[in-house]
Formats: sequence, structure tokens, C-alpha cells
Amino acid sequence: MKNHKLLWGDLHSNIHHNQINEMEKWYEFAGEVTDFWAVAYYPYYMRKLDSGLGIEDIYDKEIREADWEKVLEFCKEKNSEAGKNGNIPVFAGYEWQGSGLDGDHNVFYLGDNNGLFVPLRYGELCSLLPLGEAIAIPHHPAYALGSRGKNWGTHNPDYSPFIEIYSSHGSSESGYTDRHMQRHIHMGPRTGGTSVFDGLINGHEVGIIASGDNHSVPAMYGHGLMACYAEDNTKEKIWEAMQKKHVYGVTGNRIKLKYNIGDAMMGDKISSRASYDHIIETEAGDAVDRIELIRNGVLDKVYTHSGKWEEKEITGEVTFKFRAEFGWGPDLRIYPDITMKKWKGSLKTSGKIISIEKCWTSYGQKLIWDKKDQCEFELATYKTSQSGKWMGPSPVTTESFIFEIKADIDSDIEFTIDGKNFTYSVRSILANTQLISFEEEARKLSKERFGFDEFYRNDNFHHNAYKVLIHRGTPEEGYKVHWETVTAGKKKEKDFYMVKVFQRDGNIAWSSPIWVE
Repeated sequence: MKNHKLLWGDLHSNIHHNQINEMEKWYEFAGEVTDFWAVAYYPYYMRKLDSGLGIEDIYDKEIREADWEKVLEFCKEKNSEAGKNGNIPVFAGYEWQGSGLDGDHNVFYLGDNNGLFVPLRYGELCSLLPLGEAIAIPHHPAYALGSRGKNWGTHNPDYSPFIEIYSSHGSSESGYTDRHMQRHIHMGPRTGGTSVFDGLINGHEVGIIASGDNHSVPAMYGHGLMACYAEDNTKEKIWEAMQKKHVYGVTGNRIKLKYNIGDAMMGDKISSRASYDHIIETEAGDAVDRIELIRNGVLDKVYTHSGKWEEKEITGEVTFKFRAEFGWGPDLRIYPDITMKKWKGSLKTSGKIISIEKCWTSYGQKLIWDKKDQCEFELATYKTSQSGKWMGPSPVTTESFIFEIKADIDSDIEFTIDGKNFTYSVRSILANTQLISFEEEARKLSKERFGFDEFYRNDNFHHNAYKVLIHRGTPEEGYKVHWETVTAGKKKEKDFYMVKVFQRDGNIAWSSPIWVE
């Protein structure tokens, strides 16, 4: 992996017919939070029957072809500028659902001049796609077979080299995994037989990614993101890496993950041998809890990092990460007209800012500038954001950054938020969470609206106050892990190994497998 760049992207940002003219806005946001992006045009809508019942159906040919032409022209224009002035590569694509018998797939093209095909079956779809120039990514596979869950019986590896294990729908790892799949209750529940592990255990060689499946903003934090190891950040090299399955998925934080067996990297295939040297390196956004080494869908070994670093005394200079989260605020049931807030803030340290990770969920966010020891930002937090229209609302109440800083343990971190100053020692941030509650403003609001600003308990004021949560920080020793282990022998004619990383806060990363045969 020495000659590969770690790049981040979202291959599942669904743009509807009524959003086609917003592609520039989506692209600009994607450019702030990803290294490459894909337009996943959504040619479906909710059609009302004469009875009043709404059913999801595909747009007429005239509408979808006109939309598709706009998508192609947009991608062609942006790709001509990729690599210049911060512009990123973009892939033209669309969601295909067919009859529901084969599962949903997102079709993406290397080029910007291909067609939009809507046959009812996956096999026919593949026959229409140019080999090597198109991919069809299965997503939310763990729904019921025949009802838009993945049909492994019709799978074609030439067109579907990897699969979406996690999105806004939840986890499709297996029928009984640790992450829920409950957001879209009208499509559920999750079942066995269609999941990612079902496919892998039955011999299918598919890499693993995560993607948003959002219908309102690209790369929404917490809804899944894919990582890709490519030789460079050109469209062609990213495509080559995707075809090689040099990809993996995360739920939220951009967990850096390298997984090798000897010289083979995730997505590769090796011949069987007496033993296998597994090398795992990870850098998380929060403390690493544990790393699981999985063989053939079963836990083979586990490395537990929790408990190995927490009680070590820290002196002098320390490198650490912490997340600053902004939002909350007035309850819409009490203040229905207050739906968003604009924030203006800055951070200053006597040490050095090493990195800033943008954990953004909606438009209106901006890292204005950052220098060696300080940065300035603007944020907009919303009470709700429609994600998918009829698919249902997705609560979006917070926006955040993960700051990585190198400073003396006894120095301070200074925040200025909306003109008010807040200072916390590095030692206190590493010790526990810190909460800033703008309760005074909430009291004033209650007084203005209801003539009420005193009570024997502060529920009405604290619950409706905007807040900033400074999450407990983690020293470098807690979020960076190097683990080497050895396994022996062969269990099946074709084995697969993969890695699953768990953060302390619940975020997860899944590697693509390495196959042994």
C-alpha cells in the first residue's frame, strides 16, 4: 500500500428529478468532504393511484432520459476540470431496482456517454452494460429475497465487484449483526440469505464499501462512507482500484485501515500456505475498542485495545483527538418556527493543529481557514432534514469536527463561539466530556414567547438550549493500533479473511476480504 493514496467517496447520493438543477450545490458539498463523488440519479417517484394510494414507480422514458442527459453533461464538464482548483472526479450513475427480484443496484460508468437502462432483471441489465466500463453495486442487500434484497443466485462478479455493507438503512453484514437495520421500517425487517456474509460464505468474491443512500446531501456523516486505495486521485486510477476491490467501508468516522496478509492487500487473492501473517494498522477518529479478524464469516481472533492505554500517565507534549459537536436547541413542538441556527466559531491552541475531520450532515458548513495553531469556522444546524422524501425524515441536529492537536498536557484549548469565550485545559478534555449550554438564551426565549423564565427545575430551559459537546479526547496511543497475528491452515476450498474495527463510540470499519484458495 506504500504507493497508494487513501481516498474517500460516496457512491450513493440519490438525486431526484426535482433536484437535477441542484447538482452544482451537491458537487460543491461533496468537494468539501470527499475526494471523489458519484451522481446516483434516482429515476423513481411516488405515483398516486386513482384510489389515492401512493406507489413507487419509474418515471416515463421522456423524463428520465432528459434528466440523464443533464447528469452526463454535468459529469463531463466537472471531469474536464478535475484536479484543478480543488475540483474532484465525479462518476455518472443511477439507481436500478428492476422488479425487485434481484435486489437494488447502483450503476456507475467510467465514461460520461453511456445509457440509462431499466430492464426488470439484473441479468438483462448486465448484458446491456459495457464490460469493464460499468459497475452495478448491490445496496441494502439484507432485505427479503424477492422484495429488493440481494439475489445471490443471479450475481455477476464482472459487473458487481463490491457490495454496500452499511448505509442510512443500517447494516447488511448478516441477518444478526450488531448494528440495526430499522430506519426504513416499510422495507424491513433484515433477513438471512441475502446479506453480505451470506454471499461471501457461499463463495462470492465481493469487496466491501459503505455509502450514504441519502437523498438530500452527499456523504452525510453517520450514514456510511467508502474508502479506496488508489495509485492517485484520477478518475481512471480510482476506477482501477474499485475493480481490484481495494476498498472498504466505515459507518461515520474516517477510520484509516490497512489490512495485509504478507504483501497482499484487502481485495486481493492469494494461494494457500501453511500459515498467514496478518498485519493490521488503523488510525481511528476516537479510541479503538477492539479489532476482529474474521474467517469465513466467523470470529477467528480478536485484539482488545480498551484497557491497554487509559491508565498510563501523560506528561509533557501529547498528540490527541477530540470531537466538538454543535446543535440541539429549541424543541420544534414548542418552537415550531425555529428550525435552524447559524454558528460562528474558532479554536486556538498554543500547540499545533495536525488535522481537522469534517463530520457534516447538511449544507451551510464552512471551515473558513486553518493555520498552524488556530482555525475559524461557520456551521448551520437544522432540526430535521428530509432524507428521501417519502422515505421519511432523518433527524439532523448536530454538526461537528474532529480536531487532532499536538500540545502540552497542561496547556489550554480556547474556543470562541458566537462571541463568547470558553477555555479548557488539554488535561480536562482528555479526562472527560465538556458541555456548553446556552441556557441563558433559552430563558430569554421562553420569557419572550411565554412570559416564563423561572421554575424550581431547569428542564424547560436546558432542554431547549443550543449546546456544544466537547467529546472526551483520546491520546494517540488510544486511536492508533498496529496488530500483527498469525493463523494457520485452511478450512475450506476457498477461505476469506477480513477485519472489523470498532471504535469506543460505536463507529465501525469493515475491510474488504482477502481470499485464500
